[in-house]
Amino acid sequence: MSDSKKVSAAIIGAGMVARTHVAAIAAGDCVRLASICSRSGERAKALAVDAAELTGAPVDATSDLSAVAADASVDFAIILTPPNARAEIIRPLAQAGKHILLEKPMGRTSDEAREVVQICQDAGVALGVVFQHRMRAASIAAAKIIGSGDLGALGVVEISVPWWRDQGYYDEPGRGTLSRDGGGVLISQAIHTIDLALSLAGPVKSVRAMAATTRFHDMEAEDFVSAGFEFENGAVGSMVASTASFPGGAESITMHFDNASLHLASGQLHINWRDGRSEVQGEAGGTGGGADPMAFTHEWHQGIIEDFAEAITQGRDPVVTGQAALDAHDLIDATMRSARSGQIEEISK
Repeated sequence: MSDSKKVSAAIIGAGMVARTHVAAIAAGDCVRLASICSRSGERAKALAVDAAELTGAPVDATSDLSAVAADASVDFAIILTPPNARAEIIRPLAQAGKHILLEKPMGRTSDEAREVVQICQDAGVALGVVFQHRMRAASIAAAKIIGSGDLGALGVVEISVPWWRDQGYYDEPGRGTLSRDGGGVLISQAIHTIDLALSLAGPVKSVRAMAATTRFHDMEAEDFVSAGFEFENGAVGSMVASTASFPGGAESITMHFDNASLHLASGQLHINWRDGRSEVQGEAGGTGGGADPMAFTHEWHQGIIEDFAEAITQGRDPVVTGQAALDAHDLIDATMRSARSGQIEEISK
């Protein structure tokens, strides 16, 4: 596709995940990367050089957010900054008519996430969220078979995120703090699996939880959470999420229905029917659950980015809207409230 026909994007933030987004754009054929903006001009320049080499086209670098907002050629912005600096970045871009594709989480709390949703609604721009696990072939297959009704009613959901991060990961200034990240393992790591589970199982009604910071990490926020859920559809569920589970393993979602059980893990969907049949769909792959947090493919991000570009071109909703992403934020907030109170917490909308 010629550059004149491509949707144009700017990346805001040049941190760890920015290279994944650059690789995702370079691998596709419907998005042109116009510029990279970072408070560190040097980081923006260095990434822009690499991006130009990958995409085969020039990429501007800037530390001036207002320049991106004023650039009429930019159709949407991919926001990759930490969650403590979201509204102040998104507001001028949205008011300038730039659609927003936002890396998780939308904010440090549900209230902050709702503020972001409102900013984009008021400006009349699309808001998408990078929950890339929804774009995996196994996740799409799971959603399809659940939607068919062939499985019957859902009874039990089991969510497991047995990840590992060494202390060096949390030694980066601000990481694992309430002021910058809004929390620990739930909002920074498990939120992806939580979003996918809720998209398949439906919203949670109430939660009872405990959270802890284990002896393995010196950090402010939690690195271990266990919780029990009651879903609005009557199913019950459990979750264990950790970054203290050496050497780290693949996150998984297991769902038990009347007629079969589904197990999603490592990019594969296993279906075990009550009549004895079994199926496997998807291809196994890394997830970033071990010591290397970037040990995953850019292909899922590519799916999210290309879907968002098509959505704004076609005037439809992206696969993960800001409104839909609020379910994960609401559950995380309620889980941490329950861990602090020791009581069952209802999830209000």
